[in-house]
Amino acid sequence: MFMLGFPLLLVPFAIYNIIAFLMPGVSWTATITSVHMMSDADWTMSAGDMLLVLSILLLFGELMKSTRIGLRSVVDHGLSLLLFLAALVEFILVRQAGTSTFFLLLVIMFVDVLGGFAVTLRSAQRDLTVEGVAS
Repeated sequence: MFMLGFPLLLVPFAIYNIIAFLMPGVSWTATITSVHMMSDADWTMSAGDMLLVLSILLLFGELMKSTRIGLRSVVDHGLSLLLFLAALVEFILVRQAGTSTFFLLLVIMFVDVLGGFAVTLRSAQRDLTVEGVAS
């Protein structure tokens, strides 16, 4: 119940902004760790990759939350839409947000907004009952 009314994608959005504004020298594409694979390839992970993985996992939680029906679900969708709009404005106007990592985070937020509304509308159609006319 603690997740109600809180857009989960606010977490990666906040992490991005904290790192971008408080640690300006940090690169989103620099390798953080590397794993040597059995195929002799080296799989490298950057800070941007890890943030996007976190965002995708939280997107799953957001989509699970959108299956609820009620006023809290509407508030959740409204907050997700406001978060997306704030991120879009930041992407357009703020220099530090002009990265591919932030753009992909923005796309994940857009999928959250569209997917949340679509799932809610589809669920609401199933809950609609029409009383038949007695013959």
